[in-house]
Amino acid sequence: MSSIVRRARSSPLPSFLAWRALGFRTICSGGLGIAAPSGSPAASSAGIKVLESFKEEFEVGSRVVTLETGKIARFANGSVVLGLDETKILATVTCAKSDSPRDFLPLTVDYQEKMFAQGLIPNTYMRREGAPKERELLCGRLIDRPIRPLFPSGFYHEVQIMANVLSSDGKQDPDILAANAASAALMLSDVPWGGPIGVIRLGRIGGKIVVNPTMDELNSSDLHLIYACTRDKTMMIDVQAREITEKDLAAALRLAHLEAVKYIDPQIRLAAKAGKQKKEYKLSMLSEKLLEKVSDLAATRVESVFTDPSYGKFERGEALENIGEDVQKVFEEEGDQESLSILPKAVDTVRKRIVRSRMISDGFRVDGRHLDEVRPIYCETHYLPALHGSAIFSRGDTQALCTITLGAPGDAQSLDSLVGPPKKRFMLHYTFPPFCTGEVGKRLGLNRREVGHGTLAEKALLAVMPPEENFPYTVRINSEVMASDGSTSMASVCGGSMALMDAGIPLRAHVAGVSIGLVTDVDPSSGEIKDYRIVTDILGLEDHLGDMDFKIAGTRNGVTASQLDIKPAGIPLDIVCESLENARKARLQILDHMEREINSPRVQDGTNSLRLATLKYTNDALRSLSGPMGVLKRKIEEETGARLFIDDGTLTIVAKNQAVMDKAQEKVDYIIGREIVVGGVYKGTVTSIKEYGAFVEFNGGQQGLLHMSELSHEPVSKVSDVLHIGKYITMQCIDTDVRGNIKLSLKALLPKPTSGPESFPVEKETVSVETSSFGETVARLPSVVEPPQKSKLAVPAVVIRTAVECDEAEKSSPVDKNAKPKRAAAMKPDRKLKSTASKQTVKEDEALNSTDTEETLDDCGETLTLGKKPSRKERQLENEAGDSPSISARKLKIGTEMTAKVHQVRTHGLVLDLGGGMRGMYKFEGDEEAEFEIGETLLVKCTSFSSKGIPVMALVDEEDV
Repeated sequence: MSSIVRRARSSPLPSFLAWRALGFRTICSGGLGIAAPSGSPAASSAGIKVLESFKEEFEVGSRVVTLETGKIARFANGSVVLGLDETKILATVTCAKSDSPRDFLPLTVDYQEKMFAQGLIPNTYMRREGAPKERELLCGRLIDRPIRPLFPSGFYHEVQIMANVLSSDGKQDPDILAANAASAALMLSDVPWGGPIGVIRLGRIGGKIVVNPTMDELNSSDLHLIYACTRDKTMMIDVQAREITEKDLAAALRLAHLEAVKYIDPQIRLAAKAGKQKKEYKLSMLSEKLLEKVSDLAATRVESVFTDPSYGKFERGEALENIGEDVQKVFEEEGDQESLSILPKAVDTVRKRIVRSRMISDGFRVDGRHLDEVRPIYCETHYLPALHGSAIFSRGDTQALCTITLGAPGDAQSLDSLVGPPKKRFMLHYTFPPFCTGEVGKRLGLNRREVGHGTLAEKALLAVMPPEENFPYTVRINSEVMASDGSTSMASVCGGSMALMDAGIPLRAHVAGVSIGLVTDVDPSSGEIKDYRIVTDILGLEDHLGDMDFKIAGTRNGVTASQLDIKPAGIPLDIVCESLENARKARLQILDHMEREINSPRVQDGTNSLRLATLKYTNDALRSLSGPMGVLKRKIEEETGARLFIDDGTLTIVAKNQAVMDKAQEKVDYIIGREIVVGGVYKGTVTSIKEYGAFVEFNGGQQGLLHMSELSHEPVSKVSDVLHIGKYITMQCIDTDVRGNIKLSLKALLPKPTSGPESFPVEKETVSVETSSFGETVARLPSVVEPPQKSKLAVPAVVIRTAVECDEAEKSSPVDKNAKPKRAAAMKPDRKLKSTASKQTVKEDEALNSTDTEETLDDCGETLTLGKKPSRKERQLENEAGDSPSISARKLKIGTEMTAKVHQVRTHGLVLDLGGGMRGMYKFEGDEEAEFEIGETLLVKCTSFSSKGIPVMALVDEEDV
């Protein structure tokens, strides 16, 4: 295998620059030492070791595959490096030298993916790989299943196969490469084995079969088939599909066989070059003499047990155990210690022969069923109403309880693997507790069998799940096996499908599964199958005593998943394809029972149904929501009970019910708000009340104007009659503008009255708010009035203008400036806001800018400064007017024009008689009080109401009438 070649080491440097010429040794471990005297004997130079390696190259599916041995892992019984493109797998085989007494083959298959294979460092605390991941366990099972049946009967030496991914390009899944490498390593080793095998992966894209598809191609494929075989027989099948028909699946299996055998001849050639001679291992075989003796003692009693259908699982097991004990007593009396060590296996072999011969000859099974008969079925949904979904499925004595738990996208499982998607949002976890078989046992960590069965059921149901775009939830199914008597994984499929429907998940169709068995009559001399029987819905005993366990799941339209495990050294592919039709007929019977129980997604009442909301925000807003080190986010989760998941620009809220969701959204809206949508309903707090409406803070500090016309369908004279500062209200956004100003409405959420009093005539005017050059916001009523008409609004809008705009309007007005106006003079524009004006007033002014003036006004009326408290003069005038008797102000609306008489002339203004005992007030500007006399008739217009509800009037020019 290798040879040692010695040659003189020549220095590339001139002799006068060499370290030895300078009297120094070479630097070793960072030290610099003085060379030994020239007279001392020189150390011999190391030779060069040449590793002899052997290599085979061949083509499968238009890709070149290489098998190489002899370069690394030379101490193993057999080692091979298999390469495909940039992906390389090392497989090694070792066999224990001692032979401990046992009656089974202790074969261990370990598959490992390390992050160095893609140039990465593990993202763990220790920065190294830990316990086997779920994917590694599944890949180990994938290698074990086709290899185990080919070891010779009676070979019970411990064998370990290890497959390590050395490098991965992420394009090819290394699992089937590892299986082929393990087969080649067994061929090179000295371990007796009946291989080789070939393992292939097929996909189907657009109706065309693809051999060795890449991971990207598998994403668009409706078939994912892994097939293992010897030259003429099938060893293992693993299928995940999107409702593929049995006919198409059979055609894919036949094509896969032709491609898989391409791996066989290169392994044989490589073994001929570099393989080891097979060792002579001691085999633990049962003699025919021992089997005949056990058969004479137990055959009749065993047959009577198997022919009595009244026996249940445990009654049958107890009866067979008693027969075995009686046989053991006979051998103990004879003192045959050698036979006693293998007696249990001999008794089991006799049972197997009796059951198989009866099924082939008579066509009846141990429980009295026909070969194609399905056990009685029981279905129940909504068994646990407090959960999102639940179901019980029983077939015979096998029973599974399946529950559904819904979660947010952030609850998806992270898959730390070299290939495939980084996350998985649909999970099925299968649990096989000891009590389901009436035994005592310990619950340890991940179990290979549980992981494998759960993954098979998960594949079967994944095909009918709604796409992530329509159903963004993460779904977890827990399948708890309550009782086991064969095919618990297929019971998990049936129960899981009903539980998904019970949870309200919109499945495309129900999925059911059944296990198909096989019993063969083999010619001992040639090994050929003389006769066989296909068995539907096998029991646990039939699985143990039969040759095949072919699990097939699907809908009425086709197969979604299947898995084939066998015990003999291969099964003809024709028998496998024939089993597909038997499985289809049984599947339809099971689907009938499931659909009678529940045939459509259940409508949730909202009590226990999960709520999920996905909101879009800027990353800056999400950072403010999270807070430093996520403190604020955690506080919201603790206070509300909801869970928040923050991704790039996306916030996902998950709540147990609608009440928790509303509470969480309210917290989020208060902190960062959300996009304002016209028609959206929001909650907020009244921060200030004005004569024309109220300002509400909501949605993370945003301000909106709630005009008094939007308070109620009924007329509202004062805003304070409906609202007060600090009141928490629910309102609707009815309009926004390009500047971000928001209009709100309370009455939009109130039912419209069926009948009511006729509305008073009002103006059609809108509000306009502007800010003067010196920062003061002023409001002005229009001087041009349209004819009175009915309005849908209870209170008309107010037109607001700045003092600067009023001055410009006066300059451009055609009215004679020398004429004496019979109305209040405009406010001087040099009055400034107080320095203590709050930030709140600025937000209110911006909100008022949301409305545009609908008509051009020629003159300015009375101007009111917003955000300022009434002056002492105004308060005194208001009190004087309030001393007069008044009637209800509901009959008087803002903008209504009327004639009024001067009732009193006061220091700061007039008290006006509006008729019907109603009084109003007019405020003087300058020396205007000398112009009016008691009893004088004036044309006035209502501009607003004081805090006590007294109308505030303004004079109307005769030119404006």
